[in-house]
Amino acid sequence: MGTKSPMEMSGATNLMSGWVRAFAVEDCPVGEVREVIVDGQILAVAHLDHGFYVLDGICLHQGGPLGRGTLVGCHVVCPWHGWMYDVTTGCHSASPTVKLSTWPTQLRDGAVWVALRRTSPAHGHDDH
Repeated sequence: MGTKSPMEMSGATNLMSGWVRAFAVEDCPVGEVREVIVDGQILAVAHLDHGFYVLDGICLHQGGPLGRGTLVGCHVVCPWHGWMYDVTTGCHSASPTVKLSTWPTQLRDGAVWVALRRTSPAHGHDDH
């Protein structure tokens, strides 16, 4: 497995809804995780059999790049020190109170769109 480079997207935005086009569906095959940068925000994108999940791309342990990690079932594994997060909830696998922010996704026109408003708090607080 080679080094994965982040996909930088300027974020074609639907200003009425807050949805941002993040990447083309084919850029993240089923069973893999990728790092994307959307409007300056580092995100980790996981493609499970039943859909795409987007969460904060920075590990809460020491800032490792989650989008460059591996996907084991529904957990992304940080490549630096092995911290694992459930991509469907953002929760750390051993301590569910440790939680990354997650974002809703939509499939539209062969692309994955992300609502950049956070749906779950990082570091125990909400950034709205």
